[in-house]
Amino acid sequence: MKGRVIAIERRDDGRAIAALVVDGRLEDIFVDPRPGDAAPAPEALYWARVDRVAPQMGAAFLSLPGGQSGWLRGAERRPGAMALVQVSRWAEPGKAAPLNDRVIFKGRLALLTPGAPGANVARGVKGHAARERLTALGAAALADAAQDVGLVLRSAAADAPDAEILAEIAALRARMAAALARATGAAPLLLEAAPGAEARALRDWADPAPDAVETEHEPFERLGVWDHVEALRRPRVDLPGGAWMTVEATSAMVAVDVNTGDDFAKGAAQNANIAACAELPRQLRLRGLGGLVMLDLAPIKKGARQGVESALKRAFAEDAVETHVAGWTPLGNVEISRKRERRPLSELLDG
Repeated sequence: MKGRVIAIERRDDGRAIAALVVDGRLEDIFVDPRPGDAAPAPEALYWARVDRVAPQMGAAFLSLPGGQSGWLRGAERRPGAMALVQVSRWAEPGKAAPLNDRVIFKGRLALLTPGAPGANVARGVKGHAARERLTALGAAALADAAQDVGLVLRSAAADAPDAEILAEIAALRARMAAALARATGAAPLLLEAAPGAEARALRDWADPAPDAVETEHEPFERLGVWDHVEALRRPRVDLPGGAWMTVEATSAMVAVDVNTGDDFAKGAAQNANIAACAELPRQLRLRGLGGLVMLDLAPIKKGARQGVESALKRAFAEDAVETHVAGWTPLGNVEISRKRERRPLSELLDG
């Protein structure tokens, strides 16, 4: 099926799975956590208590509800103090959840930013007239708000009617007011849960607008999503020209190995590496992998490394998950640091 399609299904346990399919190819997937899973999820908002401060780490450790814990970088706080915090990414196994005290209320068209005043427009909005219109609209929407509240108009707002944008900003303000009203007392409290797979899909995949949203009559089967998911369970990823790579997660890192296959022609290694660079962000995104990524490329001369590194950086620049290409190691591998924004897909599907 051609076009940009959002497909949403529910598992037998009630969990939602959302898939973004573009021209028949799976580009993204969100899966709800297992029922009863209380691990702090990215975007969840908490009223948390400072347990202890670690000056040598430049951080504080905070208590969350249900015996969970988190850590806040650069926090100069005293034990027992309460703080409004938001989970910034998934915690590594056995570790405290990373927190941020610069909270954000996200919508499809706008982001509300308490503590960061001003009306701003996403860089993806092009054209002076469009930016001026959205800036003025945002300023008007915040005219009666507290002085320390700001917002960002997202790229999807460029094509939205003024009334729709203003309605969403009003809803975000209501969400913020409800959360802040509950942020009292000395007991840790969940103020706002992280968005589920369906809500996140309809919010984050709205730009560009989908051609269709499929929720009935087994859309995953009709769109071939399950075939794509089954392929993601295997390490091997086929690349153009007979080349291939393996993507394997270990407890320490994600190991990626690129191979030319049976092609021994001049330039085969470089072609395989460039193809792997283009495909790697999609594979990591779909598999839900992050942290340290070590890329073992097909052997090339040092003079060809710049072309590979440039291709890799271009590919990750278009990916939504924050990623840093650290560079080449003495052994000729490439180190990549990727935000743990998601849980491994295999863990979510097999649980």
